[in-house]
Amino acid sequence: MLPEVEAWLAGRMSAAADWPVGSLMAAKGSTTVSVVLPARDEAGTVGEIVSAIRRDLVEAVPLVDELIVIDSRSTDDTADEAVRAGAKVIAQDEILPELDGPAYDGKGEALWKSLAVTSGDLLVFVDADLREFRTSFVTGLLGPLLADPSVAYVKGCYDRPFIGPDEQEARTGGRVTELVARPLLNLHWPLLAGFVQPLAGEYAGRREVLERVPFVTGYGVELALLIDLLDLVGLGALAQVDLGRRVHSHQTTEALGRMAGQIMHTAWSRLERQNKIIPMGAPSLRLTQFERGPAGHRPVEREISVAERPAMATIPQYASRALR
Repeated sequence: MLPEVEAWLAGRMSAAADWPVGSLMAAKGSTTVSVVLPARDEAGTVGEIVSAIRRDLVEAVPLVDELIVIDSRSTDDTADEAVRAGAKVIAQDEILPELDGPAYDGKGEALWKSLAVTSGDLLVFVDADLREFRTSFVTGLLGPLLADPSVAYVKGCYDRPFIGPDEQEARTGGRVTELVARPLLNLHWPLLAGFVQPLAGEYAGRREVLERVPFVTGYGVELALLIDLLDLVGLGALAQVDLGRRVHSHQTTEALGRMAGQIMHTAWSRLERQNKIIPMGAPSLRLTQFERGPAGHRPVEREISVAERPAMATIPQYASRALR
């Protein structure tokens, strides 16, 4: 590990327990906070998460000023559950409908569009599929931002147990992180080697910084944010908080393969943009996987291209605050 990373871990690593609500309220002042949950078909968990945040951080203490769920084309009762629990729900496709070009899909699109419909100085992003959710996820991420104005972005880390169909627990969560994301970062962006969970879905940042970086619309959004923010503000403006334990649903190996493909595309685009490689050709946008059928293995081709939204600050409708 680079000496700079060792020093960063010593100075920018904390735990959620280091940031009690009382100290955050004392530091909050006039700063406003928006919590955003991007959600697609998470009716089974989104209500519990929203209820906890509203109870502990809106009603018990006024730490969170805005609680927003971005419904990313759900086909279940995600929106209804979130509304009943006390969140404001906005459909992804209803945000900035006047933009030219295609309506993109994916988590990154929901996160990017949330900038246009929130008003907080600080934004906290929390995945909507968490089980055993604790509001210390939110307070932990806010701590470094409220305590130190030089911190621009805070990433959560945690243990990620794998809960199998038989409800047995194993310490094998984060497979794409260990097999793809971490090797890529160590190879090409070693200053980011200190991030325990670079693909974690829980993070927070200052609006003035988040609006200045592009958002990948697919699964590469977390990796892209880390790389782009390192380039924009430097390692010293990034921080990491240990949130303890994160339990959530897990995807199939085939789905993880598609996720890995998108993450590799995201890394490729950053390597090319930062002149770290000299490409001799463009990478394929297709991934061939195999399914077994009556006649044996059948190839199935899937799209793994990665679309990207520009920095929100460059969007005229956002810059003029027409929607805020």
